Amino acid sequence: MNNLDNIFSGGTKLLLAPMDDITDFSFRTICKELGAEITISEFVASDALIRNIEKTKRKMFFLPDERPFGIQLFGNNKETMREAAIIIETYQPDFIDINWGCPAKRVAGKGSGSGMLKNIPLLLEITEDIVKSVKLPVTVKTRLGYDDNSKCIVELSEKLQDVGVQAITIHGRTKTQMFKGEADWSLIGAVKANHRITIPIIGNGDIASAEQALAMKEKHRINGIMIGRAAMGNPWIFKQCRALLDNDTISYEPTISERIEVCKKHFLLSVEYKGEYTGVLEMRKHYKGYFKGINDFKTYRIKLLSLINVKDIVELFDEINYKFSL
Repeated sequence: MNNLDNIFSGGTKLLLAPMDDITDFSFRTICKELGAEITISEFVASDALIRNIEKTKRKMFFLPDERPFGIQLFGNNKETMREAAIIIETYQPDFIDINWGCPAKRVAGKGSGSGMLKNIPLLLEITEDIVKSVKLPVTVKTRLGYDDNSKCIVELSEKLQDVGVQAITIHGRTKTQMFKGEADWSLIGAVKANHRITIPIIGNGDIASAEQALAMKEKHRINGIMIGRAAMGNPWIFKQCRALLDNDTISYEPTISERIEVCKKHFLLSVEYKGEYTGVLEMRKHYKGYFKGINDFKTYRIKLLSLINVKDIVELFDEINYKFSL
């Protein structure tokens, strides 16, 4: 069996969180270039994968430069999850990540994702079955528990390790919290401090700055920090975090020109990867972050959200770059 020792050796790692319809190949490429050390696919539905759905298979596309790379799987049926994991293994990622953490109604409401935290015995049974069915390392992303009355993560982490999971990412909220309130890192720290835990523990939730990343690393001594929503339109957060984690006193802030050029590159990758129509539409969710805080930008933002032709959008990027870099 392969293991993750080499991936998590040498200090606290920075991971880009898997986010559906966000962390596609184009966005992961940009984040990787700017310091994300480990990336994971958008989550792949087990039933869609075994039915050979093309859109689902495209989510697993990656290039060797992206390694170490994991493919995240979700579902709630033992046989389907096992069969899907075996298919994923043929794509040769570095690891398979099981999603026991997504709180979205369309996932958790059907008993998948963090919905499985209501049925821990089945969660462990499916996880162990996948571990035994593939040669790749298996990791898990989960939450503190289903609700405030069932924060079982310390005990659950021991059991996941016992069935062969090689790393656990913990989002510091319960399923019922969704993304409300503040992430509770104290229980993430409790898992890491547990003398029985020997596998890497990755913390996730509310990391929006390098200072926050450093604080959580120093307080809880976790093996990795996973960043999600804060990276949207701000992939430089990984570069900033890496610098501070490595005791580099030189702070880094991208220029407006760099923000525009990276956004344009992201846009062109999106179009190349998904085609003009889908690439143009799906890129729109990223613009707000890329151009946050730029004065007098509203007119250009409206244009970016309305243009549908690649040539016109590229020309607008160049116009924006000229205007705001003077």
